[in-house]
Amino acid sequence: MTTIPEALDATRRALEAEPARAIARVRAEGRLEGGTDVAVRMGAHSVTIDEPKSVGGGGAGPNPVQLVLGSLASCQAITYRWWAEILGIRLDSVTVQVEGDLDLRGFLGFDPDAPAGLATVTCRATVEGPEEPARYEELARAVDAHCPVLEVFRQPVAVEREMVIGGGSPP
Repeated sequence: MTTIPEALDATRRALEAEPARAIARVRAEGRLEGGTDVAVRMGAHSVTIDEPKSVGGGGAGPNPVQLVLGSLASCQAITYRWWAEILGIRLDSVTVQVEGDLDLRGFLGFDPDAPAGLATVTCRATVEGPEEPARYEELARAVDAHCPVLEVFRQPVAVEREMVIGGGSPP
């Protein structure tokens, strides 16, 4: 298994040699399987996403908003690990809790003024290790500056949407 420092070094050398390789295309595909359960493929991985029974789903997996919050929690934890290595900070453990407020009236169309998405998100990282608190604050600043999923939350991302009817070409 490659260590994080080895992976960082190899990646840095590869990107210095071929800067165009720095842009990685990431993909996911979701297919509605039943009432609200969606089979999602992400590279070599699959997961079922569903709505809870309380809103008509089957509860077969996390709902899409939980998945988004889980993505932020996991990206934060991974970014803490990577940047602890980069900065030479010993990190014995990190736990990230993420929660958000979602107004169901917006999602369900009950109130046209209610937002359909998350209104607020709170992200709390708990770190453990022998370093001085100032070192962990330095680490937190690095994570805030470099966490890809946090960036999605902080900055609007251009989204192009198209629809294809019947497996043909877009209308």
